[in-house]
Amino acid sequence: MTTNDQVYIDKILNGDMHAFSILVDRYKDLVYSLSLRMMKHKEEAEEVAQDTFIKVYRSLDKFKGDSKFSTWIYKVTYNSCLDRLKKNKRQQATVTIDAFTEHKLKSLETAFDLMAAVEKKSAIEACLDQLPSEDSFLITLYYFEEQSLEEISKVVGLKPNNIKVKLFRARKKLATIFRLQLDNDILESYGGTLRTAL
Repeated sequence: MTTNDQVYIDKILNGDMHAFSILVDRYKDLVYSLSLRMMKHKEEAEEVAQDTFIKVYRSLDKFKGDSKFSTWIYKVTYNSCLDRLKKNKRQQATVTIDAFTEHKLKSLETAFDLMAAVEKKSAIEACLDQLPSEDSFLITLYYFEEQSLEEISKVVGLKPNNIKVKLFRARKKLATIFRLQLDNDILESYGGTLRTAL
């Protein structure tokens, strides 16, 4: 938890609306980016983000502080997305999983970190958008928000070992997408690192 989140939570529970706007400002970008990973559409992600903060405000008295406040917000976001997806019954795109060795996956992680380090964010996001919603959500929490397996397990309601398996499978899907979607120029610009991994 951000050190003074609880201070603002207490103020909100005592009727201070300004304190809530501070928490919204603090977490709105994270909530929106996670919603976008799940929903795949900007307009729906914006609606889910709004719904999330309404639910957070209405349920704030139920937050007991047994996890980080950010983890609790991620969980509300995740559940809001699931509710919307069920309502929409939108078919999620699937990706064929090729056989990847552990060595190739480790090489992929190195390449993935390299891409992030040199700001190939748009290329990464375009590939993430092609993952099924839950896979994209988990990848975002683990790699971009740097949440631990234990923290993610609190968000999605699964055991850490199950999260680990899901992340492993999501990385394999992402490897396939990288190989199929990334422009050869991008692959070449990394001196063959990505090409070796893929």
